[in-house]
Amino acid sequence: MFDVAGYPVVVQPLGCGNVNDTYLVVCRTAFAEEQLVLQRINQRVFKKPENIMLNLRRLTAHVHPKLEFESSESDRIWQMPKIIQTREGNDFIKDASGNMWRMITKIASATAFDKVRDSAHAHECGIVLGHFHRTVSDMASDALIDPLPGFHVTTSYLQKYDEVRLEGEAQARVKTAPDGVALVEFIEKRRPIVPLFQDALARGEISMRIMHGDPKINNIMIDDYTGKGTSIIDLDTVSPGLFHFDFGDAIRSICNPAGEEESDLEKVVFSLELCKSFASGYMKHAAEFLTAAERNYLYDAIRLITFELGLRFFQDYLAGSVYFKTQYPEQNLNRARVQFRLCQAIEAHEASLRKFFTE
Repeated sequence: MFDVAGYPVVVQPLGCGNVNDTYLVVCRTAFAEEQLVLQRINQRVFKKPENIMLNLRRLTAHVHPKLEFESSESDRIWQMPKIIQTREGNDFIKDASGNMWRMITKIASATAFDKVRDSAHAHECGIVLGHFHRTVSDMASDALIDPLPGFHVTTSYLQKYDEVRLEGEAQARVKTAPDGVALVEFIEKRRPIVPLFQDALARGEISMRIMHGDPKINNIMIDDYTGKGTSIIDLDTVSPGLFHFDFGDAIRSICNPAGEEESDLEKVVFSLELCKSFASGYMKHAAEFLTAAERNYLYDAIRLITFELGLRFFQDYLAGSVYFKTQYPEQNLNRARVQFRLCQAIEAHEASLRKFFTE
């Protein structure tokens, strides 16, 4: 069992994550209450769950002392979940079926939102991600084990798309979809941008760092009392990588208020105001470690990550929707349409964004 004080009085599902099974555990003593998070790690996604826990142990060992040191001078108390060990001193438990269970502390009195509320919210989200990147900027990229090899390697996704496109069923789906041919043409026109980051990495213009891997808005905790960002959670995807993809993915998700499932493409827009609010918050911390070359690729990160996600949705649609969960047959096709429409909107703001990021 896990080494917690008191007795569990509540164990109930928590959140709506699509990967791990997550539960809220409330433990009480005669004089106190503690809320904790119990999770069963999805071993179909994370093939080596022991590496997830090793990464979390190394990450928190690096970050927690920094957060404690900053607490007396910062305008907020920064937080990061902590592993609750078992009574035997282990970081996890394996049940009789081979499932791995772990318990971590819960970031209390804070809320993660599914959609951005306003520019101030976007600004705080930027501050949180920038702070996370700054805090791990002196951590060697090989200090962590990559839990999802190939994640955000756009060239690999394009190669998989090319392979699927040759299949008979995929060709039939392109022909029957009203805009199937147009979507294929959209991809072909942007094929030259796909190796952009791998090429820059090979030239030494940018470097591997530690990235979060999934910095969507509902992983950023906002303090219920102060309205300030206090933590970024869901740390299983933290890995060696290019932080640009965190930056681009966060902006992609925050600056399209319509969301990924919108069926009316006229409502899919890229909010320049929200983007600049997020980026100005991000730079409050990131300016300390960003190089001039890394700044030059910030626009490209937003554009490419949006294109990449659209490519993945479209490829999965052509393959018969075998990866992303769907509720109706055309859902991945519609998701691809949304991301490609958003990509076009981002491209329309290229000059303004490049100037803003490099000034």
